[in-house]
Amino acid sequence: MIVAFLNQKGGVGKTTLALNLAGEWAGKGKRVTLVDADPQGSALDWSQQRAREGVPRRFGVVGLARDTLHREAPELARDADHVVIDGPPRVAGLMRSALLAADLVLIPVQPSPFDGWASAEMLALVAEARIYRPELVARFVLNRCGARTVIARETAETLADHDPPVLTSTIGQRVAFAAAAQSGRLVCELDDADLATREIAALATAIERLGVGRIAS
Repeated sequence: MIVAFLNQKGGVGKTTLALNLAGEWAGKGKRVTLVDADPQGSALDWSQQRAREGVPRRFGVVGLARDTLHREAPELARDADHVVIDGPPRVAGLMRSALLAADLVLIPVQPSPFDGWASAEMLALVAEARIYRPELVARFVLNRCGARTVIARETAETLADHDPPVLTSTIGQRVAFAAAAQSGRLVCELDDADLATREIAALATAIERLGVGRIAS
């Protein structure tokens, strides 16, 4: 199964979610490859930092920031249970290629009306991809949110009326994600990140319940 974290708006947490989801699946014994399709190479930087820190590798990280991704990612999927794509911001050709490669597209948004407005172009690209891939599944993911804040609730209610809808699992605003990333680690590898770890586990469960691709088997 190939899942891509995509949003043309930068700074919404695509890399953080992609890395930690890949780590969650790898921790369950799955073979996972993460594709860094962002020209900035943040996931590759994380992987290099992990190596410098002497932390054992949980999954492979491959740089594929090019518009042939839809032809190359399925080859990677042959040797993996899951391929997770960390997508680019505002690179139209590469974005389209990632959409065509994916079985599931997750669109991270923060609880802000600005993120909602910025998603319109992303949704247009999803609709375009579905012309060629009608089976493509997409969901919004609320990230960096306080579950009990008014704006988080209003954002969730607004996205509930959209196609795609919002995923049932949400991710909070937690310093543990930044702390883990700086040392090339995952939140599940920190001693004081229980809430963040449980949220990533819940995200993986919510994805699995969608029954997309090889997850259904």
